[in-house]
Amino acid sequence: MHILALDPILKIKYTLDALFGSGVSKYLPKEIRITYSKRTGRIQHVFQKENLLCTLRIDGGLAITPFFAQILLKSRKFRENCLEVDADSKPFIENGSSVFCKHVVWCGKNILIRTEVSVLYKGTVIAVGRAVLSSRMIMSLKRGVAVRIRDSLKSPD
Repeated sequence: MHILALDPILKIKYTLDALFGSGVSKYLPKEIRITYSKRTGRIQHVFQKENLLCTLRIDGGLAITPFFAQILLKSRKFRENCLEVDADSKPFIENGSSVFCKHVVWCGKNILIRTEVSVLYKGTVIAVGRAVLSSRMIMSLKRGVAVRIRDSLKSPD
């Protein structure tokens, strides 16, 4: 039995397009380094020079870093997977606190429950996390957690 192996860079590009919209993968940097799991041989991390871009999850998703989210922000389709917060909540979110619905100023239409979300403040990525609610629910509700932050600018490495 032959196992068809997909080129690792192609796999990352296809995953980016599937998660964030077609065409987003063209913003993947050219010079990337991929690390593999010693035990399973699967793709584990993707780096640009010494900066971590993303980690591949077991479920097939990507856990992106704020650094990589800022690179992908050049894409209009990726922007639909982001939300913008107000000035009051910015320092708390930078320190790793969750985003609450009442602090969301703008919300992209591609945000669904449990999808990867980049949190913006004045067009700059301040954190990334996982959506607890969909974009329609976030904009209609005024209380409750919208996004659980996984990685932020000030979080310790």
